[in-house]
Amino acid sequence: MPKPNIHHSGQLAMGIGALAVAGVLAFGALAIPSDAGYAGVGPDFLPWVVSAALALCGVMLIREALTGGYRNMEEPSGAPRGDWRALAWVSAGVLLNAALITTIGFILSCGLCFVLAVRGLRASEGKPAGDLRQTLKDAVTGILIAAPVYWLFTKLLAVNLPGITASGWI
Repeated sequence: MPKPNIHHSGQLAMGIGALAVAGVLAFGALAIPSDAGYAGVGPDFLPWVVSAALALCGVMLIREALTGGYRNMEEPSGAPRGDWRALAWVSAGVLLNAALITTIGFILSCGLCFVLAVRGLRASEGKPAGDLRQTLKDAVTGILIAAPVYWLFTKLLAVNLPGITASGWI
């Protein structure tokens, strides 16, 4: 006699949570106008794509949980507890980015976010967070990542992002 499938409550909750978030995103997408814009798609297109993809992931997670749980899953790596100091660095980067983006512009605020997030991620791996030289390298890297994104959005897609000059190039 075959054993009945045992579902793991945490895994099932993950799938149900993904479906719930997909539902919330879909509900929010209803409020976005669907007038076709550039390339024939409206501003509601991407939220619908994301909610549909998340709903599909939720269904697949539920199916996995109900048919025996996540198969061939390796033991989780990392520390048994969360690294609160690393979380603080990453959170500070995200919050400062949101707080400063209209003051110092997209490129500099994203560069700052990158510096703080990388510092937190290094700390979470037990590596040194970095000295002044490493921090400057991280700042340059963050700016080199953020600048093309800014120019792509502002010049090519005509999306208004906050800059620090009137020319729109920085």
